[in-house]
Amino acid sequence: MKSHVRLPFTFDRTRLRRELAEVPAELWTPHFQPTYFEGDWSGVALRSVGGSETRLFPHRKAGGVYVDTPLLARCPYIRRVVETFACDKECVRLLRLSPGARILEHCDEKLNRERGVVRVHVPVLTNPDVDFVLNGERVSMRAGESWYLDLALPHRVENRGRSDRVHLVIDCCIDEWVDALLLEAAGGSAAPS
Repeated sequence: MKSHVRLPFTFDRTRLRRELAEVPAELWTPHFQPTYFEGDWSGVALRSVGGSETRLFPHRKAGGVYVDTPLLARCPYIRRVVETFACDKECVRLLRLSPGARILEHCDEKLNRERGVVRVHVPVLTNPDVDFVLNGERVSMRAGESWYLDLALPHRVENRGRSDRVHLVIDCCIDEWVDALLLEAAGGSAAPS
């Protein structure tokens, strides 16, 4: 399987940004891994264990039940984007990397096909001075696109621009639908289940 592939879904950037602008400022919560970043990296949960908008941690070990947060109900277009991925989902979040901030290189070892959960990114806000480097290769993602990224591989992000970088991040549980999506997007190079 390739380390990253653009998926066959493109979403309306204007509608995504309009709903992003409605997110209350007080819901943005600093990322739970302070040693992984420098600057402002924060998020708001749209689906989390227990349905809390400020619970960013995936809680896979806790065995909790993932439910949509009240904020997702107030964002009908973003909800429609999330529902485009016709599979069970764990965390769904909006993650913001402010200008000058950077996410240090790390690996999310539990986020890959073999472990049963893959991550999809849908850029909502971005700029040409965002460097997303995955396994040594720069991945350029435009607002409204959707991308599978194998984040078990080393990756880092730096926002050298003057505006926020915000991605809608969806943790999808592997099933036949996800396998078929990845196979199609990768041009038939996905590993069989």
